[in-house]
Amino acid sequence: MFIFNTIAIFKKEVKSYFTSPLAYIIAAVFWLLSGVFFVELLLGQEGIIQQVSASEQLGITGAIDVAYIFLNSFFAVMGSLSLFILPILSMGLYSEERKRGTLELLATSPISNWVVALGKLLGVVAFFIVMILPWLFYEAIVFSAANPPISPGVPLLAHLGLILLAAAILSLGMFISSLTDSSIFAAIITFALVLLLWIVDLIAQNVGGILGDILKHISLLENYNNLVQGIFDTSNLVVFASYIFLGLFLTTQSVETIRFTSQ
Repeated sequence: MFIFNTIAIFKKEVKSYFTSPLAYIIAAVFWLLSGVFFVELLLGQEGIIQQVSASEQLGITGAIDVAYIFLNSFFAVMGSLSLFILPILSMGLYSEERKRGTLELLATSPISNWVVALGKLLGVVAFFIVMILPWLFYEAIVFSAANPPISPGVPLLAHLGLILLAAAILSLGMFISSLTDSSIFAAIITFALVLLLWIVDLIAQNVGGILGDILKHISLLENYNNLVQGIFDTSNLVVFASYIFLGLFLTTQSVETIRFTSQ
């Protein structure tokens, strides 16, 4: 029953995104910016192609791994871009329910809060995955001419890292969304929270010691970069899974308070 209800919520959420003009606008802006960054990284004045040309003119051959440099640079930029896009995607997950007055009905329904939260999260993550599908075309262009060829495991880990990063941010954003009926406010607070978790790595470098190590370990940037660089470490997966679970747990508890107050 848990699975069937989760799938039902998931389908409802996915359908709402594909019928929302705002979602299409977000996707269009995301695709436009990713295309611009792709061209700039490859063909810009200081792009990868220019670096290769400069190396050849200096008589240096085989010094630049174009595919690997592109992958790291592109996913670094896209990870930063996602920090702005993902809070917008998550801002209405629950705040719109509050605004319409349907959150109380949702909280007191026979369906578990965990089912609703998980279904909503899976729906928005699925939409984000659709948003990054065009990147496969970009990457195919670069990787087809790569010399030396890049190992398939590296781009797979990079995509996994971005999806896990998105799921973590969206899960936390969903919790923020459950606290307010203002979508804009939810997006702003989510962005501020995620930005803090993104730059905590810089704070860790200044703090040092045991506290610095702890802060570095929970940094979204640090864990994301490891996966993008092709470093498979289960601790990175655990950190992202912990953020996802934390967001789901806090969301269910937030909605649960509505169940108690409405009784």
